[in-house]
Amino acid sequence: MDTTIEDSTDETGPFGRPLFEDPSARALSRVGVVDVGSNSVRLVVFDGAARSPAYFYNEKVLAGLGQGLAESGRLNPEGRVRALAALRRFAALARGMDLPDLTCVATAAVREAADGAEFQAEVEAATGLKLWVIDGREEARLSAQGVLLGWPGAEGLVCDIGGNSMELAEVSGGQIGRRLTSALGPFRLQEVGGGQKGLAAHIRRTVEGLAAEIGTKHERIYLVGGSWRAFARLDMERRAYPMTVLHEYRMGPKSVLQTAHWIAESDLAALRARTGTSAARMALVPLAAQVLRQMVLTFRPKEIDVSAYGIREGLLYEQMPERLRRRDPLIEACRFAEKTAARMPGFGKKLFAFLTPLYRSASPARLRMVKAACLLHDTTWRAHPDYRAEACFDNATRANLGGLSHPERVFLGLALLHRYKNSRAGSRMEPLFSLLDPQQIQEAEVLGKAMRFGAMFAIRAPEQAGTLVWQPKKKILELQITADAEALFGEVAQARFQSLADSLGAQARRIAFIRIHATHSNLLISHVRVAQNRFPLLRDML
Repeated sequence: MDTTIEDSTDETGPFGRPLFEDPSARALSRVGVVDVGSNSVRLVVFDGAARSPAYFYNEKVLAGLGQGLAESGRLNPEGRVRALAALRRFAALARGMDLPDLTCVATAAVREAADGAEFQAEVEAATGLKLWVIDGREEARLSAQGVLLGWPGAEGLVCDIGGNSMELAEVSGGQIGRRLTSALGPFRLQEVGGGQKGLAAHIRRTVEGLAAEIGTKHERIYLVGGSWRAFARLDMERRAYPMTVLHEYRMGPKSVLQTAHWIAESDLAALRARTGTSAARMALVPLAAQVLRQMVLTFRPKEIDVSAYGIREGLLYEQMPERLRRRDPLIEACRFAEKTAARMPGFGKKLFAFLTPLYRSASPARLRMVKAACLLHDTTWRAHPDYRAEACFDNATRANLGGLSHPERVFLGLALLHRYKNSRAGSRMEPLFSLLDPQQIQEAEVLGKAMRFGAMFAIRAPEQAGTLVWQPKKKILELQITADAEALFGEVAQARFQSLADSLGAQARRIAFIRIHATHSNLLISHVRVAQNRFPLLRDML
């Protein structure tokens, strides 16, 4: 197993031409990629927020190009016909969308088949598409880049399973280390002799060989590939997990072993009916489950995470300059959503600044969630008022966002729900709340009610109309209002400010300022506060 790392900077290759020339182009470009794998042929068109991919178009055909390859040495004849038909369609779709040239890669089946070169030529003649056949190490690198697109801080081992191969790649500090490829794809495993004992022994020997080369000190394994995603969906079903978003779904080693056993003992048709998995995919899942079971036993990771991003997203990541790669995929996606869907793009930043006094001691991770919520707070305004709260929750929990764990999705969704609704009681989303502890639920409510007040207090610039002062030890929430903004603090604003204070368990106070030169403002604040403390009637009036 060769672990050599090659430099993929060939100007004539598929990665030589940068697709995003400048920030404005990156924000608007549509990029189409085609992945011709051993099992599936897929077209993905990315749109808009380049750092966190938005899927403008996504189509997959389970052609099964690599089925029977281990025995015949050639591409599956029926698979060739289906794959070629899919590629003709993809080329026509690309022309209809006025896309630049599609970037097309082919993996294990085409590179290993005796008629792989013939198929390449047939595709180019019929469609004009040039297939770039990549080796296993390059496939591992691109899959790892896909994981880094969604998980900039990923640390561990990326494991990408296809129909005819399985690749491993180390990721750490935003870099990709050693890479390996193996013949552990389900199509290959179908050809292993010796019955179940022979298959288990073959998988164990191969995985242990991989471990000997790449090491076992990897706390996390990141799973890439359709068979892994199908396994994760079954794990959700077995556990009665309340959310079915696969990206960043996390499993413990014990859960993986239990699910692998459950799959082996279950009727596959029944599992298909429960999860909506295709027959072609479900046929490969038991073999993939045996591989994953052995991976857990051999590598002993603490956590197994599912990535919906893989080689296609890795191709997009390939085009990004380093400064774009360093950006937060969540915040970039939220910025793009605000720009395209909010009533007043740019207000989210002002709202975040206005609410910052509530989060003086917050961790960077919490501030990140606050900023994301502020950017998204108005992106579902077109929904019917009766359903805005739930639409906000749905958007946050189901959207294709990178850099967001499942509990973080629910936190963000719950905060946005409270942006439009005081109470969450009776919500159909309640089962998902179980992914948060009581303190997190309370913090999400506070954030939602803070946005609910701040968003309507001053429509254009709340920071110019007033300032929040939060005294957590004294449990006092103060609103300092400028003289020009006095009229803004009407009945509805007062009610929402009081609701925010109640969610904090705090006493609400309001201070109004007369117009005064800036150099005297601190003295005025002091005088007003003294007056409040000395004269209860004045305090109540203010």
